[in-house]
Amino acid sequence: MAAKGKIDYAQAGGLVACLIVVVALWDTWAVYPLRLLVVFFHELSHGFAAVVTGGSIVEIQMNAQEGGLCITRGGNRFLTLTAGYLGSLMWGGAILLLATRTKGGQIVLELLGALLIVVTLIWVRPFIGFGFGFGLATGLVLIALANLLKSMATELVLIVIGLTSCLYAVLDIKSDILDRPHAVSDAVLLADVTGIPAMVWGVLWLGVSVVLAVRFILIASRHDTGPQSGATSAPAP
Repeated sequence: MAAKGKIDYAQAGGLVACLIVVVALWDTWAVYPLRLLVVFFHELSHGFAAVVTGGSIVEIQMNAQEGGLCITRGGNRFLTLTAGYLGSLMWGGAILLLATRTKGGQIVLELLGALLIVVTLIWVRPFIGFGFGFGLATGLVLIALANLLKSMATELVLIVIGLTSCLYAVLDIKSDILDRPHAVSDAVLLADVTGIPAMVWGVLWLGVSVVLAVRFILIASRHDTGPQSGATSAPAP
């Protein structure tokens, strides 16, 4: 048997090329909707953390300046605050792996679109606001793409979403916490809860994010190999 999980260099090169394109277009309108989608993931991660620890989501807000707010009630405060940056990274990693390690890209894209619509209808407020319009429009676009594009194209869409989410999580931590230490951020709020300085949380989250992002990309670049061509089994005794 050949070793499983070897790096597929063609796949790795494709992922790196996609990442380079995303970075090159980072400050353009081409990537702007993707950055907003990661903000959506960030706020939703806060909400999900509150729900799974016994709390609830009151509402989610977003604005065109890539700002967001998830108002929760109850739940574990520590986990809820921690879930934002790391949660958006996990969303990106999961989407990237589903795109590269499964054959269900169209279904994944359709389910992602449906999730955005459901979350928007239930929690995003105000109804007549940027976040509500973005959530509905993006959900409908993803569902449309899932039905209009072929499987390879849907896989590419998911890969771009996944890579952008992984990259944005890292850059967001650096911008919000390390570059602007006095700005209100999840780390500052967590510092109030724990007594541990926000900079410590920022450095810790940044380190974890970089490691996880690299790990996700490496896993997405691997492929499983079967028995070597022409290999034979030993005869039964």
